[in-house]
Amino acid sequence: MMWSILITAIGLLFVFEGILPFLSPRFWRQLMQHLFIQSDRMLRVMGFISMLIGLALVCIAHNLY
Repeated sequence: MMWSILITAIGLLFVFEGILPFLSPRFWRQLMQHLFIQSDRMLRVMGFISMLIGLALVCIAHNLY
């Protein structure tokens, strides 16, 4: 595995994570406050779904190229 691909992927993660707070900081703050009151189980489910979506995107990208 080339390190440049890993570094690029981490960089893109930071770019995508920063889009919402940059475009709408008030909404992002409200969203974070809502997440703080969620149960551990709900956060785990949301994290699992997020990982599945990410894995699906990686598989799609890998199969396209």
